[in-house]
Order: sequence, then C-alpha cells, then structure tokens
Amino acid sequence: MKKFIGLVFLMICVVLPAKSQLRFGIKGGVNISSVHLNSDLLKADNVTGFQIGPMFETTIPLVGVGIDAAILYSQKGMDVKSDIENTEVKTDYIDIPVNLKWKFGIPLVKAYLAAGPYASFRVGGDKFWEVPESIVGQVKAKSFSAGLNFGAGVELVKHLQVGFNYCLGLSDNYSAEDYNLTTKNRGWSVTAAILF
Repeated sequence: MKKFIGLVFLMICVVLPAKSQLRFGIKGGVNISSVHLNSDLLKADNVTGFQIGPMFETTIPLVGVGIDAAILYSQKGMDVKSDIENTEVKTDYIDIPVNLKWKFGIPLVKAYLAAGPYASFRVGGDKFWEVPESIVGQVKAKSFSAGLNFGAGVELVKHLQVGFNYCLGLSDNYSAEDYNLTTKNRGWSVTAAILF
C-alpha cells in the first residue's frame, strides 16, 4: 500500500506544473468482469456490473500528457461453474485508479491513451460463499486488491469522454480454506465521463 501511495504522489508531482489544467467530473460505466482461476475444479464466466464516481484530470497544455484519477464505486465478480451448479458472485469495491494519460488530436475531438495502477477496497457483496460438492469448500473475498489499467477513448468538445478500459488484477481477490486457489480479477469496462 505504501508503494502504491508513493507511486501516486510521484506521478502527481511530475505532471502538476503551474500551467497545468485541472478539471473535475463524474465518471460511470459498465463492467464486464470475471476472475482468472488456477483451479480445474471451477470455471468462471463473465458477470456484468457497473461503476460510478467522481474523477479529476490534469493536463499539461500543448504536450497533452497528464494524470487521470477517480474514486469509483464498482461491481465486479464472476459466474462460477462447478459440476453441480452455477453460482453468481458479485463483490462491491471502492476502486482508486490513477492513470497517466496522453491526449492527441484537434481541439473538438481528441483521442487518448491511458495506463496506470489501481487499488480496490471491498465494501460490500458476499464475503463468503460455498462451492457445493467441491474440495474448494468455502471461499472468502479479500478486503484489498490491486492491479493495472489500460485504456483508450475519445474526448468530444472538451467535456465528454467515452472510452474502454482493461483491468489486469495482480493480487488475489478470493481465498479458499485448505486449498491453494489463485483468483485475480480481469475485465473490461466501457465508460463515459463529463468534465467541468
């Protein structure tokens, strides 16, 4: 966690010179997420959720490079398939993505590329769930996870951004009693943001 905060602080210090432009907005979208499992006993399919929350963006004029950060209420999860039954698991998180963003194009329509780390804090959803007739047994949702974001999109008339994002989880999101289960969030999101 200390490394994540240090990285965020360093990125902000690098791209916040006196002439940078700071804007605030609201971001929302649809998540299509799943969990990458190392188990042959379980298979996970996609689950649809949503995300919404405040964001800010700062950009250095003429260069087009800046920081994009947000605090998002986000639903993620998986549709777990076992030999007995299917179970849909949804977990609610507060996601804090911090991306380095590069915008290019003409003033009315600009494309952008973004990448950076994120941290997720579990705030709701099922903390425990049972896998029937499986040696995996009871699975527990972890309180913290982290990973990387990769995104692209367009900005229209300086106020509306529409994009897509890929989330690559680097830490385990769930654990199982007496079983070495590796579970990393993966997923796509389609987002829209209004900036003021």
